[in-house]
Amino acid sequence: MADADFAIAGAGALGSIIGAHLARAGQSVVMLVRARRAQQIMQDGLRIQGLVEFSQSVPALTDPSELTGASVLIIATKTYATEAVLASLGRADIDVAFSIQNGMMKDEQLSATFGKERVLGCLANLSGEMRDSGEVLFTRNADLFVGELDGRDSARARRIAATIDAAGVRASADPDILSLEWSKFASWVPMMVLSVITRALTWEYLIDPGTALVAVRLVREVGMLAAACDVGLSDRTTLPVAAICGESEQDAIALLRTFGLDMKSNAPEHRMSTLQDLEAGRPLEVEETLGYAMRKAAQLKLSLPLLSSCYGLVTGIDRIQR
Repeated sequence: MADADFAIAGAGALGSIIGAHLARAGQSVVMLVRARRAQQIMQDGLRIQGLVEFSQSVPALTDPSELTGASVLIIATKTYATEAVLASLGRADIDVAFSIQNGMMKDEQLSATFGKERVLGCLANLSGEMRDSGEVLFTRNADLFVGELDGRDSARARRIAATIDAAGVRASADPDILSLEWSKFASWVPMMVLSVITRALTWEYLIDPGTALVAVRLVREVGMLAAACDVGLSDRTTLPVAAICGESEQDAIALLRTFGLDMKSNAPEHRMSTLQDLEAGRPLEVEETLGYAMRKAAQLKLSLPLLSSCYGLVTGIDRIQR
């Protein structure tokens, strides 16, 4: 396969949204996907519904080792597929790579494969849902941040962000990317856990006082882990996690419930991708997210009792439901 401007590993909801927009804007894009998804793409293109509606033809490879190179590699697979994908891409000539996956393990995996100097941090504050038909429902276009892992400003991060933003997916470069990634993780952990336990719409467990209390305490434990890694949290991601960590517990619950009420008004049908996976009988992203946090805490001799309990519970649910 000839070199591409963008190679995107994974054509689930977010990978499809980004790939379709970039290709429609004239960038050369190749999707690295499983056989069934490749067949859908070759027959019908990447089909996007919701915030925008269009279908875009994009080439697809089912064997990532056939990719010779790309200016930008975006990892958009489920976290448990990362190791295999990166192993097959080790010989490709990649200028820069980043991952829009959940959790904090992704940056370490990319750096081990391509070298830290070729890796950007990233968080994607976007939402979409993959339908059985192959269409993707694009429901939230908030922001996608990229930045250098060492905290410096860079022309390449600005250029990549500008390209994605011009294509229609809101994006910007930010040198404080590690803080943003950890803040997204602190937002994601409680919503992932509670979506699995309650199987409810997102706003429902954010406004309930009992589940909101659990969410606040989980945010605070992830905040403790981030601080132990010398990273401070920010309010510039999904939840106001810095404020949740700094306020009294009751005030933090009130903040969370206010966010939930706003989501009830503006995104009443929002469901975590974890819940979508659970209901479809697919594996959950546990070891590379919650498991990674527990392993990191153990290395730092940090006790995170609630997160530890939730990790065991979600791991058990994942095993039982499959």
